[in-house]
Amino acid sequence: MRRNSADVFARYLGAQFSPAEKPVRQKPTITISRQTGAGALTVANLVAQELNPYYQGDPPCPWAVFDRNLAQRILEDHQLSTRMEQYIAEEAKLPLTDALESVLGLHPSFWELRQHTVETIRRLAFQGNVILVGRGSSAITAQLPHVVHFRLVAPLPDRIRNFADYHKLPQEKASRLVRETDERRRRYVRTYFDTDTDDPTNYDLIINTARSGFERAARIIVNLVIEKLTQQAPGTPLATATAAGAPVSS
Repeated sequence: MRRNSADVFARYLGAQFSPAEKPVRQKPTITISRQTGAGALTVANLVAQELNPYYQGDPPCPWAVFDRNLAQRILEDHQLSTRMEQYIAEEAKLPLTDALESVLGLHPSFWELRQHTVETIRRLAFQGNVILVGRGSSAITAQLPHVVHFRLVAPLPDRIRNFADYHKLPQEKASRLVRETDERRRRYVRTYFDTDTDDPTNYDLIINTARSGFERAARIIVNLVIEKLTQQAPGTPLATATAAGAPVSS
């Protein structure tokens, strides 16, 4: 009996004086709004590649880019048929067209799909270590303090050339598609999130990729994210957020 009592007391003391649990640090999230042809997907992938060796958080989680694959994630999260993917585009249909198609059972209403999009994007943002490209992600996560917002822009001729090269298209077709896509994305964000994509106050930083190039744009984003990580924990050495040799602003 005496031995059991001693064991219980020892466990009690151990519990009382054991080190406090290490607080879980919220992993950061990046959103990238973009003009068509400004190189958002290229830059996002470069950012993920550069951040992975320097910061994956605790527990470690590799950085992931969500762009076109975000539609598939929305379908999976809400158990929707793959045929619904065509309706989860960055596009705002006319209200009467949307209402008619949803009444006919062709697809859920675009407002319902919008809500699914919001829920998935917020879930990914809270998960952290993700780069969300487009689909109103900047507006959806605007009030989340751990999210850093960027917009990529470039002069129209540069964007048309980039778009034509990336998609192997003639310049004339690329020019038309760049203009149409820009307008469609602007209308989508304005209609469903009441936000102007061209308002500079919606972002931490706007980068002209025609001046910076894609690689330097990625480094600028990485540097700002690392700076914010170190600010989250005042007095914490940079080495806790990033390995030695992390890139510096140039």
